[in-house]
Amino acid sequence: MSAILPGATIGMLGGGQLGRMFTIAARNMGYKVIVLEPDVGSPAGQLADQHIIANYDDAEALTQMSTQCDVITTEFENIPADVLNQLAETVPVHPSANAVEKAQDRIIEKEFILSCGLLPVPYGVIESHSDIANAVKDLTFPSILKTARFGYDGKGQHTINSADEVETAFKEVGQVACVLEQRIDLECEISVVLGRNSEGESDCFPVSENIHKDGILYQSICPSNVDENIIKAAQAAAKRIADKLEYVGVLAVEFFVSKQGELLVNEMAPRTHNSGHFTIDACLTSQFEQQVRMVCGLPFGDSTLLSPVVMTNMLGDLWGGKDKNIQPKWSNLLENTSTKLHLYGKLEARKGRKMGHFCTLATSTSDAQKQAEAIFNKLSAD
Repeated sequence: MSAILPGATIGMLGGGQLGRMFTIAARNMGYKVIVLEPDVGSPAGQLADQHIIANYDDAEALTQMSTQCDVITTEFENIPADVLNQLAETVPVHPSANAVEKAQDRIIEKEFILSCGLLPVPYGVIESHSDIANAVKDLTFPSILKTARFGYDGKGQHTINSADEVETAFKEVGQVACVLEQRIDLECEISVVLGRNSEGESDCFPVSENIHKDGILYQSICPSNVDENIIKAAQAAAKRIADKLEYVGVLAVEFFVSKQGELLVNEMAPRTHNSGHFTIDACLTSQFEQQVRMVCGLPFGDSTLLSPVVMTNMLGDLWGGKDKNIQPKWSNLLENTSTKLHLYGKLEARKGRKMGHFCTLATSTSDAQKQAEAIFNKLSAD
């Protein structure tokens, strides 16, 4: 593909924090950005050159995007595939509808992972009540019931401790299609974020080790304290997934490492990823600049890690007061001169909502983690 150079216009479908950080990177590089997002106060829309406030399938909005943009990309996987296909008739769209669609449904995603010769978490499929008996027969408990579509950050998930609980949980999620996943005896969770270009070349960022709380990412630690063979296997697996998708853009793949040393694919995200936020402050090139480079047909940016780092998420729980309108104690963070604050511009703080993150850099990950924990514990507004 011919390079799309600074001065051109990039379209972004989706207006959340990933779109915001992409917009910052793109504008720093001299591109114009048009965001299509129905939320009037969206984080990305606040910083874009133009914010088209409309639904993703709005015909007039899509005409604007296709005529004004030189290339279009996405910041989350639930953009309807037919919208991406429609836009692709007149303007380059990366990643493709085919790649995005694979990540929209957990059942399809797991079948795709198997087709790559990789191992997903052991699972059963439940699309109706009659599927339950077959789904549980090869699994042990506890397990996790997850809705096949629209679940993230622990939403649409139920922990299952016995076969009898499956039916109740299935009713609670509205009897929509689900996967029942075996809970793994975990050694750790890691993720690979990579860029891949239209020539089929790919480059991985350093692998991060991830800590979750209540199903939501809390910290990403880089470099990870994981066996080098596991790291190489995870990077090779992520590249295999990207190759089979004929992917163009930035892709993230999350893995479970079991106590037995088995590498299992948890899920993939056809976009930049929360676990890759450390790249903004600790790598020569951020995941967001790499996304710009890949969708515009530019050379790879150097993904070298410059410093040990811990990225810590901040949820709306940290904001205080009855209406969550009291800010966290920012002075307790800003006094640490090796910590970088990133707020997303969200207008309302809610429990479990990602409001921002901070990256703590140090001479070792253990030191960075100690500093990050101390900062986090002093942030709460209550």
